[in-house]
Amino acid sequence: MANAPVNFGIYSPDRAPFTAPELLAALAGAGYDGIDSGPIGYLGTGDTLNARLAETGLGLAGGWVDLRFTDEDGWREDLAKLDEALDVFASVEVDDPRFAPRPTLSCPANPERFARPGLALGTIADWDGFSRRVQETADRCRDRGLEAVYHHHLGTDIESAEEVQRVLDTTDISLCLDTGHLYLAGGDPFAALREWAPRIKQVHAKDGSLALTERSREAGLDFDQLVAEGGFSVLGAGDIDPGATVAVLKEVGYTGWIVVEQDAPVTGREPADLIADQRTNREALRKAGV
Repeated sequence: MANAPVNFGIYSPDRAPFTAPELLAALAGAGYDGIDSGPIGYLGTGDTLNARLAETGLGLAGGWVDLRFTDEDGWREDLAKLDEALDVFASVEVDDPRFAPRPTLSCPANPERFARPGLALGTIADWDGFSRRVQETADRCRDRGLEAVYHHHLGTDIESAEEVQRVLDTTDISLCLDTGHLYLAGGDPFAALREWAPRIKQVHAKDGSLALTERSREAGLDFDQLVAEGGFSVLGAGDIDPGATVAVLKEVGYTGWIVVEQDAPVTGREPADLIADQRTNREALRKAGV
């Protein structure tokens, strides 16, 4: 079980309500086994990162890297930040390769989709080029001894179950299944966990409210505003039963990191409340059997 800096509105190293040691200690105290990297550098790098993880007994689950997969020139430019992230992930000491850090790949926000999240507008014109770049990126990660996972995400070019399926059909990349993002894009996360089980190498456990998402879209709110409105709730407070999520993961024999995510706005919430939510999330999953 891992947590993530995104739950605390940490999207850049210089805007965070906690120092890295404070956050690591708080999450270890809440019963988590690992953490997502958040923005590269926030938790430290090299010896500093390894020392901080060892001190708290936490593992590194991986971390987000977006690349412009729909743009050849942009994608090639973005490979430099991928290599920077891979340097960090490859430096982390791992006892069990099943729990090695996963480079979590996605597209950056698409402005049209970001403005109306979850509508699956079909914005990829050149699927052959997109798929080739995703495949080459996955291979680049494997060359470093790391297995990448593709993360579908509201507000990007890959939202719906149909779009995820096309990524799986046209590449051999592994998948990060995010229950909340798939559900709010109109998918069934439990059916997806069963159908895509052989390809799923990381799971983001997330809850959300479809009714709130639909109201937000009707009000013209974009993805960031949906997050600020509480579109992703503590586990069990939205539409996705955490007990059912755990039951399906056990049914399909999933082994790997489960990363709790409850995307938070950059500002507007008290740090103590953010920590309390993550204790609640951990307890919800503990009651569900993990």
